[in-house]
Amino acid sequence: MSVITVRFFAGAAEAAGRDEEQWTPPAAATLDALRAELAERHGEAMRRVLRSGSFLVDGTVRRDGGEIRGAVVDVLPPFAGG
Repeated sequence: MSVITVRFFAGAAEAAGRDEEQWTPPAAATLDALRAELAERHGEAMRRVLRSGSFLVDGTVRRDGGEIRGAVVDVLPPFAGG
């Protein structure tokens, strides 16, 4: 299994209590699996971020639960404005 670097920004970093961590997927690396792991590790504050935030997977914005094919995933909270 590949190790994926998960980086947290703004409210996501606050919820995680850090800016970055490593994640080794238990099986297929999907955003749904990552969401579940992050919610388990970091609790309700992270669940709130994940409900309305998005992911940046190797530079591409994703909100689906599909497969992660990259090595870096950024967790982005919802942003105000346009």
